[in-house]
Order: sequence, then structure tokens, then C-alpha cells
Amino acid sequence: MRSFGPTVTAGLAGAALAAWAGSNEWVKVTAPAQMPADLNDSPATTGLALVALAAWGVVLVTRGLVRRLVAVLAGLAGIGVVITFFGHAGIDALGRAIDSKVVWGETEHATTPWPYLALLGAVLTVAAAVVAVRQAPSWPEMGRKYDAPADAKPAQKPLEEQSTIDVWKSLDEGRDPTAGDQ
Repeated sequence: MRSFGPTVTAGLAGAALAAWAGSNEWVKVTAPAQMPADLNDSPATTGLALVALAAWGVVLVTRGLVRRLVAVLAGLAGIGVVITFFGHAGIDALGRAIDSKVVWGETEHATTPWPYLALLGAVLTVAAAVVAVRQAPSWPEMGRKYDAPADAKPAQKPLEEQSTIDVWKSLDEGRDPTAGDQ
């Protein structure tokens, strides 16, 4: 139970860091030439990190098997971010290996810290997901009062016979006070 808060916080922080890092410049060009647009940031990293971020939000409000499955999804998205990091490293190594005059013109380029921050966030997200899958059965759950209303509907008086308080109670319960007996 004590692992719930720190685990979800670590997962959220890691996913947010990876999303932020994915939207920043990954390669810095230090000459007047144009940077190829497909190497300037990592939209795949940002997208996968946002999936992980949303998954952690769902982990907060679900319970049981669904909570564990969504934690697995967050972990898989984190693994995807790790893969994008190594894909970027391969692109950067390829650019350095090929004659720089062909690939980059007369420019020099360097990798910024953002890919490494994305990797850090992804590792944090994956680690939190592993803990979540293992510890989720012992975590607290939201109360049943937040669940959808039961199928059994109480008999409803016609709108003209209802007091204002009855109308508001119907709305609070998710029923249409104008429907009458149906």
C-alpha cells in the first residue's frame, strides 16, 4: 500500500519527462546550414510518452486486472521510448560515419541532452510499471460510489408531482427527471 503514491508519481514524472524531452531539439547544428526536419525532435518519443502518461492516469482510477493491464501498457510505451532513443543513436552514428559533406554539408552537429532525458524518463516509467504490475493488488481502490449506477431504476413520479429537491436528486443520480415512468 505504501508503494502506491511513489510508484504512480514516478510513472507520471518519467512519462512527462520523456514527453517533454521528445518535443525538444535532439540534434544541434552549429553551422548556418538547415537541420533535416526528421532529426530535429522525436515525435514518436512524444507520442509514446503521452500514451504512458495517459495510462498512469487510468491506473489511478481503476482497480484489479484492468489496473494491472494498463500498467503493462504504460511499461510497453516506456519500452517504445527506449527503442526510439536507440533508433536516434543509430541515425546519429550513421550521420557521423558517412562523409559529413554528403549528409550534413559543411556543418558540425552534436546531440543535445534531450534524448538522454527521454531515456531517463522511459526507464523511470518502465521501472514504475513493473512495480505497479507486481503491487497493484495491494493498492487502495476508489470507492464503489464512483461506479456507474446500477441497472435497477426506482419508479419515478411524473415531473409535475416531483419537488425541486427530487428533480435535483434525479439529476445527481444520472436519471432524467422529465422521463416519468418508462
